[in-house]
Amino acid sequence: MTSEHPQPPPAPAGPPPQVRLAGWSVVAQGLLGVAFAVVVAVRTIGAHTGVGNAIGEAVYFAVIGGALVAVGRGLVIGRRWARTPAIVAQLLLLPVVYSLIGPSRQLLWGILAGVVVVTTFLLLISERSRMWSMGMDLPDARERG
Repeated sequence: MTSEHPQPPPAPAGPPPQVRLAGWSVVAQGLLGVAFAVVVAVRTIGAHTGVGNAIGEAVYFAVIGGALVAVGRGLVIGRRWARTPAIVAQLLLLPVVYSLIGPSRQLLWGILAGVVVVTTFLLLISERSRMWSMGMDLPDARERG
């Protein structure tokens, strides 16, 4: 028995493993930003000077951290739009890595952060991630090919 209606091609299962792994890394970076915001806010409770600046700093890190969590979640669930802001975030974190290794002389934390940032960046710019971001993993894109 033949059906008259052709079956649609199967949808892709989701983002490639590289994108999901990078997404979890970006989520972790965002959660660290939010945690840092909480630490800054708590430390200002006992402070008598610069409370306004500290609260502003805490809000800044909370907003940036929250945005990173949203971008990372977007990658994990397969939202193509999330790749570009995640790449930009990794590039913006490179000066933080430099600051940890150089002027702050926190070599261990700097190397650890550098490994995470560079690995996440490389996962996001891999060929498979790039093809996914352009929708070239879809079945009809392969046929046009």
